[in-house]
Amino acid sequence: MTNSVTTYTKENGGRAILLFLLFGLAIYQFVNAGFSVFAMICMSPLIVLAVYVAFTWKMTAFWALFAINYFVMFFSKQQLLPNGIPTSLYNEMLELLLIGIAIIDARESPRFERTANLMLYALIAWCGYCTLEVLNDTCDLGINVGNWYSGARLMAFQILYIFIVFSLYVSTPKILIKYLWVWAFFCLFSAFWTWKQQTLGWTHAEHVWFESVGYVTHRVNGIIRYFSTFNDAAAYGCNAAAAGVAFFIFGITTKIKLDRIFFLVTAAFIVKGMFASGTRTAIVCLFAGILVYVILSKSIKIAVPVILLAGLAYVFLAFTDIGQGNSQIRRMRSAFNKNDASANVRTINKAAIRKYIQDAPWGIGIGTNYNNVPANNKFRKLSTIPPDSEYVYIWVHAGPIGLTTFIITTLMMFFGACWITMFRLKSQSLMGVGGGFCSAFAAIQLGGYANGILLQFPNCLLFYGGLSIVYILPFIEEEWVKLEEKRLAKQHEKARLKLEKKKASRV
Repeated sequence: MTNSVTTYTKENGGRAILLFLLFGLAIYQFVNAGFSVFAMICMSPLIVLAVYVAFTWKMTAFWALFAINYFVMFFSKQQLLPNGIPTSLYNEMLELLLIGIAIIDARESPRFERTANLMLYALIAWCGYCTLEVLNDTCDLGINVGNWYSGARLMAFQILYIFIVFSLYVSTPKILIKYLWVWAFFCLFSAFWTWKQQTLGWTHAEHVWFESVGYVTHRVNGIIRYFSTFNDAAAYGCNAAAAGVAFFIFGITTKIKLDRIFFLVTAAFIVKGMFASGTRTAIVCLFAGILVYVILSKSIKIAVPVILLAGLAYVFLAFTDIGQGNSQIRRMRSAFNKNDASANVRTINKAAIRKYIQDAPWGIGIGTNYNNVPANNKFRKLSTIPPDSEYVYIWVHAGPIGLTTFIITTLMMFFGACWITMFRLKSQSLMGVGGGFCSAFAAIQLGGYANGILLQFPNCLLFYGGLSIVYILPFIEEEWVKLEEKRLAKQHEKARLKLEKKKASRV
């Protein structure tokens, strides 16, 4: 047995070691989630079956990850998931499984060279900083590896997993097109569910949640904020703004008529749902995403009408009272009110945090919160102030140094993707795909600056995964052009036959 393991290790280099590390990490995930050995043994047949399916149909596991990530909060809110299992565990186990499969297949399908890019280096820097945070004992509580890992895997490691999975599995133009269509269908379902909540009412589980946890934040001045399939209205609204921008760009840049119609219709329904969320930040995210694409497009023909439409929308919301009778428009219009009470509360909270954080340059510690900071601790107040946004959360837990690191690495990833879109791609339609993902990423980052939604489901995988796709676009551009030519030829042939049939019917 020892000889066979040794032989395997020699033949496969470091892959065996990586697999053992991934296996150990997966086991730690289960233990950290609170599963007993007996529970793990009982679940082992299902785990073996899932692993077998994943190895047999590799892309099935990827699409399962995509679907679970998008709907896990929906299923959780509808009380359709088993109790006791953290919602993040579904994602992480599938991501680790997909990475393990890719390591095993590395020689047959060598795609790891695609991961050696600026985004990987930025993520290594961010994950490295978060790893050092395990030594942070600002609150004098001692080093708690379990608490640290629970926070670090959501703050940093999940982004690295997402990057690796998307870089390896979105590997061909056909898969990319399928990804866009599947994402569009998921968004349309969310838009439908918003309509269902507005016209047919809540499900029993949604009603219970709304009347207890969500009442204070989701009924504002008599306005109901709809959350659709998401955890809350803020996550839904910011997601809809970013996704709406992306599909609008996909639609106006594609050469395929069917794709154009479908993506533009999808964008319209998404934006309609965004208004129903009542998330004021979403309208700013929408404008920001459009502005980014105007810059990336390098086209006056695109810039002029887009800026004109965005300007008209801004004037409509900021300087007129048109549509004031509509509760959702009133809610969105308040985003431009400098005297808004909610915004003032956030300003006061940030001022309080700034006062305490001066003595905690490394933050209070990743995984440290009010549950484990005693009342007489100097930083108790800092752990209890509500972090109204993802950036404030990082500021509190990783400190000013951590926040600076996060901002720098995020800008590295973003500008690297923008550079690829503007200067490395030749295909106009593929530049549209890259521009859509970059614009959506910028929009969701702005949402994360104002709300705690950036690293939540399904936003983290969707938009960091989308940015990861931009980095592999140069590798698939040649195949993309060939596939596009085939699809255009079929489109032209279909149009020709339709025209001939129309002429024949007139005779």
